[in-house]
Amino acid sequence: MKKLYLKTLLLTVIVILVTVTLAGASCLTFTSPKTTETKTTAAVTTSPATKSNISEWTPTVNSQASEPLPSIADVVALVKPSVVAINTTVTVSSPFLGPATEEGAGSGWVIDENGIIVTNNHVVEGAESITVTTDNGDIYTADMNSVFTDSLNDLAIIKINTKNLPALKIGDSSRLRVGDWVVAIGNQLGMGISATQGIISQLEVSLQVDMDQTLYDLIKTDAAINPGSSGGPLVNLAGEVIGITSAKIASIGVEGMGYAISIDTALPIIQELVNKGYITRPYLGVSLYTVDQTAISQLKLKVDKGVLIVQVAAGSPADKAGLKQYDVIVSIGGQEVNAVEELTQILHTSTIGEPLEIIYWRGDIEYITTVTPIESPRQ
Repeated sequence: MKKLYLKTLLLTVIVILVTVTLAGASCLTFTSPKTTETKTTAAVTTSPATKSNISEWTPTVNSQASEPLPSIADVVALVKPSVVAINTTVTVSSPFLGPATEEGAGSGWVIDENGIIVTNNHVVEGAESITVTTDNGDIYTADMNSVFTDSLNDLAIIKINTKNLPALKIGDSSRLRVGDWVVAIGNQLGMGISATQGIISQLEVSLQVDMDQTLYDLIKTDAAINPGSSGGPLVNLAGEVIGITSAKIASIGVEGMGYAISIDTALPIIQELVNKGYITRPYLGVSLYTVDQTAISQLKLKVDKGVLIVQVAAGSPADKAGLKQYDVIVSIGGQEVNAVEELTQILHTSTIGEPLEIIYWRGDIEYITTVTPIESPRQ
């Protein structure tokens, strides 16, 4: 009967794989129980771009609040030359029609004059070819080896081989207030660059995008964000980028509301993609599930809240720390956790090389162990 219970749970729960990035690993200890996501002119075909033409690139952020421009039209006039249309092609297979080529459209914006474009991961994900069309109509074919992505945070950069592009100023999303006016500019519906305006409706929003992805620190706005807008900038009235819009996120939200990834959250990821070409995170080697009544009843858990370990990878930091399947983590790094999202956030903000104390339950006994996450395997 126990095996039946376990099989039932594994068929009904959604396994969320948590990966996190810290360099260096040390031996882990296990202790004893504790008592208490066109306009065209002559095309410009570029040669393949190198991984990075900029050594240890650092984004320039405006450290002081800029004065608002006189009107929305002035904001659009300032920002629009830096917004690009992104077109992709991908081959799909149909059991009836066979292979076919599909086209996609999205947006992006210039963060560095040396050809660095920011967009969403889902705009370029799976693409076999990518073209970038600037506001003046120049078309650049991207070298696919110069496209770097982070699926977890839905961010990507494209490096095109050109210089002297008009780069946008970076703002400070921590200064935003609910009610502030914002402007979203992008390749809406793939029909060319256009602008919409609205206000900030909510800040620091967390939203589950799909079964194994939750985005944090989102900006909620009533500015219209439609397919094709993804990857475009959300700017304040000074024309500074304070968010990166995503139709992927908007598609699951309330009608009339859109979402953007805050620039404060996105900037460190963009910087790492530019400098390294990939993102590393602390890695524990576990699949997790938030404890609920199903888990409690089928596994006869002795605790009613926490994060259930569904699977432990052999040889992983969690394995070396003595953690096992069906243990329930209730605290990590000195912070109580009641959901997978909470545990993930703590891990993502942990310091490289520092051990984390984990308190967990196995059966009716509470234990303490120490785990030092290692650098996540490169995707």
